Amino acid sequence: MRRPFAVLAGFLLVGALAVPAFADDDGGFTIKDPRIKESSGIAASRQHPGVYWTHNDSGYGPQIYAVDSATGETVATLTLRGIGTPRDVEAISIGPDNQIYVGDIGDNFDGRWPYLWIYRLPEPTVLKDQTVRATQYIVKYSDGGRDAESMMVHPKTGRVYIIDKKEDGGHLYEGPAKLTASGDNIFRPIAPVDLWATDAAFSPDGQHLAVRGYFGGIAYDWNGGRIKKTGRLDVPLQRQGESVTYSADGKKLLYGSEGEQSGVVARDAPDAGKSSSPKGSSSTSDSASASGGDSGGGVTKGAIAVAVVCAAVFGLRRLLRRS
Repeated sequence: MRRPFAVLAGFLLVGALAVPAFADDDGGFTIKDPRIKESSGIAASRQHPGVYWTHNDSGYGPQIYAVDSATGETVATLTLRGIGTPRDVEAISIGPDNQIYVGDIGDNFDGRWPYLWIYRLPEPTVLKDQTVRATQYIVKYSDGGRDAESMMVHPKTGRVYIIDKKEDGGHLYEGPAKLTASGDNIFRPIAPVDLWATDAAFSPDGQHLAVRGYFGGIAYDWNGGRIKKTGRLDVPLQRQGESVTYSADGKKLLYGSEGEQSGVVARDAPDAGKSSSPKGSSSTSDSASASGGDSGGGVTKGAIAVAVVCAAVFGLRRLLRRS
């Protein structure tokens, strides 16, 4: 993806902050696999406690990776077959019945592609390197093409949602009640999202929605799709923040970034006290591998730094536009 101002912001952050990016975080893990150079999405496994699925951005093959959060090592690589050549894979989510959904929904040309794709495959019960047949779905928007990096599957209904990526804020798009592999799947806007969104995730109980961007995030009550903002997320400072997922027990939000040896930072989920853990999930394993972190709520040094960086970036944007 072309992200000149996100990259610029990263350089500004490096210059503005004299402390390590994760100095205030307790928990999370580092993705150690050298093949994962541009982790662009992340999803917590529900049948393999402590395991997180991720994938590369555009320009790579049809693979997804299972990473053990206890070690940061890849424990399984799945190669998808039965699909075309991926263009710009930006998101991953797990729906009901342990079905993995992969969103090939990025568009470097901001709407030039006439259609996009979603791939669905069953999560293996045994984690090992293998080839898995996937179902490919064609995605179109009711109001024309657009770029997106956020795809979420509701954990109860299995309905797929997308948030488009707009600097001034985008929209939540709702797919059909059930995707079809024999025709187009039309996604329609149902609510505005006041964020330049790079990823989003449902809580395990489906009652909450977390949306992240490069410089912050928003917590929503799902409210049957009539989303209601409940607060800001405590998004960590990262070089290029691309992903977010709830832990399997719903107590943590884990934030990922692109780059080799990229860090995944764990923070307390703002709605953790409101949601109950789903039956069969293991809070012990996920809490051990993704424990601690700042819960946010106050004005922190990181928040001030982000505000300064945002002001600098968008001030420079205005100057460049005028010139």
